[in-house]
Amino acid sequence: MSKTFKVNVNQLQVGNFVRLPVAWKDHPFLFNSFRLKQDDQIQLIRSLGIEHVFVDMDKSDVPPLPATEAETTNTETNLSPLRESLNEKKQEQIEQLKKMRRELGKTEQEFDRSLAKMRNLISKLRNRPLNAVQEAEELIQDIATQLFSSDNLVLHLMGDAKKDEGIYYHSLNVSVLCMLLAKELGWDKQDVETIGLGALFHDVGKLRVPAQILKKAPPLTPPELNFIKQHPNFGADLLRLAESFPERAMAVIINHHEFLDGSGYPKGLKQHELCNLSQLIGVINEYDNLCHPDHNGAKARTPYAALAYLFKHYKGKLNQEFIGKLVRMLGIYPPGSIVELSSGQFGIVMAVNLSKLLLPRIMVYDALVPKDQAPIIDLESEGLSIVRCLPPAALPEKIFNYLNPRERVTYFFGQEGKS
Repeated sequence: MSKTFKVNVNQLQVGNFVRLPVAWKDHPFLFNSFRLKQDDQIQLIRSLGIEHVFVDMDKSDVPPLPATEAETTNTETNLSPLRESLNEKKQEQIEQLKKMRRELGKTEQEFDRSLAKMRNLISKLRNRPLNAVQEAEELIQDIATQLFSSDNLVLHLMGDAKKDEGIYYHSLNVSVLCMLLAKELGWDKQDVETIGLGALFHDVGKLRVPAQILKKAPPLTPPELNFIKQHPNFGADLLRLAESFPERAMAVIINHHEFLDGSGYPKGLKQHELCNLSQLIGVINEYDNLCHPDHNGAKARTPYAALAYLFKHYKGKLNQEFIGKLVRMLGIYPPGSIVELSSGQFGIVMAVNLSKLLLPRIMVYDALVPKDQAPIIDLESEGLSIVRCLPPAALPEKIFNYLNPRERVTYFFGQEGKS
């Protein structure tokens, strides 16, 4: 239990972790709770017209000064420049926050447009397969153009999937991550587009699996399991109706559940029989399925835990180079991860700049800041670090509701600085 005491502002010293008893808008600091780093911060707190603050002893580097040694300096001396500079800094932070939200909003709009196209082309697949494939190729080309036109990509966490739309979110997520990873591996644009196209359609064979089998909780009967294991072949059959579907992208659809040791399905192929594209989608598909198992949400892993599980438990089954590159691409704390900061605060990773993986952007819980104005901070500029990652279920209810961890973690990318 945290030891928090009410302390006179004249007893504060650098190293105290304070909580201000005033509204967020009424002071120039980014948070209501923070560790004092310099005397100027103490001076400013005294100038707020409050007599006491709360000090968390567990998070403080030093205790407050004893009452007998309390500072009694006239806090009004030359504080105007200090107030002006700190207020200016806070305004800059607010503008930066608005810019981050604009970037996220643009990315969400782009994601929603892509998702709408995905729904549309899947609905056309049965009756107008050629049209569906043409639209899919256009979508993938657009995504690839964005990928290759930026050297400052930011991976964003998207909103939760709507009910019964899991297949669209899963397919688009796998496609986007496959393309990102292929680009990070140095593949050319044609190969990036080929794997993107195959990944977009990799699960369409499930449209031919009866709903009662797809929705049935385990254990399935052997015939039911065999039926589901045929969905890669069913998908390939659907896309052959389009005639012009690229053969290399077809391999991505047929082989996305194959493992290097021959223990996968539907054919039990081994490493030498699987092209690089098939091996790459095997990694991404398994990662997304670990985060979002079909029937048992309780067994869903956080992105952080899913990456660790892949790395540890799939040796010999999945391409280790690709897993290692995926870990390096998403960072140690991928978007969607719940983290505790060195300040003692909890947050959710909202975005990762692929060139600054150790410094993700984090939406932070602060009880005194409205949820829709929750600070999204850049760890680098705030001088904070991540202490640990934890499962959403470990959060107190009020923090869980504030941060709103996603049931389905879906990624899309934007470009840093465009808003």
